[in-house]
Amino acid sequence: MTGSPILVGVDGSDCSLVAVDLAVREAALRGRPVRIVYCDPWADHPAWTHNDPAGELTGGLLSDPQQAIRAAIDRVNTDEVPVTGEVLAGNPTPVLIRESADADLLVLGHRGRGGFPELLLGSVAVTVAAHAACPVLITRGTPTTGGEVLIGVDGSPGNNAAIGFAFHEATLRSVDLRALHTRTESNNTDHGSMAMDDSGSENLGHDQVLTEALSGWSQKYPQVVVQRQLAAGRAAHALVTASDRAQLVVLGARGRGGLHGRRLGSVSHAVLHHAACPVTIVHDNASQEQGAATT
Repeated sequence: MTGSPILVGVDGSDCSLVAVDLAVREAALRGRPVRIVYCDPWADHPAWTHNDPAGELTGGLLSDPQQAIRAAIDRVNTDEVPVTGEVLAGNPTPVLIRESADADLLVLGHRGRGGFPELLLGSVAVTVAAHAACPVLITRGTPTTGGEVLIGVDGSPGNNAAIGFAFHEATLRSVDLRALHTRTESNNTDHGSMAMDDSGSENLGHDQVLTEALSGWSQKYPQVVVQRQLAAGRAAHALVTASDRAQLVVLGARGRGGLHGRRLGSVSHAVLHHAACPVTIVHDNASQEQGAATT
């Protein structure tokens, strides 16, 4: 297996071990190695860098980060995918964003070791998803075995990379792709919070959005069966509801009407918090093999 690795961040939590399992599955689908990292602000402290972690001073005990890496590696069947693990010095958010530049995909647990139980999504996951240089897959819920891939379509140019990613994922999994689109009836700061009326012309117009958004990709991936869905109500609610039968949700980072200074739109943010299955956030500048379809 060659190419950029599937990068997965661990912190010793059960949630991050679930992320390892998900990363291994993604690596096997893509023929990529897995790189497991633990980001530790104290890793470059002289007490560690000038001392053998398994030496006499520590009584041969591994540090917490090293134990977390070992536990993660022990979950991986190395006959299935190659795996490496390392402790990186620095705070998790900036380190993971930096390391994402050399990754094919970054996988994270939805909530970290120090998160409050009532929080549905940790701050590291939110910030990294907003700023990473590669697609970010966040663990959520339980994937439906054999479920479809779900893509939110908003008709914006920035949504194109996410659509291409979703077609590629459906191909890897040999499953259908559900393309869901809703429409706006009032001024909104983030495209996708939409309500659909009974107007035939309105429906035809939004069906055209789906047609135009999908056509180039359907030509590139003719083997993918696409289920088109025009949904009533707000986009986030429609996507969360549809995620019940999906094994993966794919979203662009920011919708058509999102603020330029905002890297993660309100729909993506809401779905990350509430989806019933894992969610991948794809930025429009993501450099993927399936980067742009020719229409």
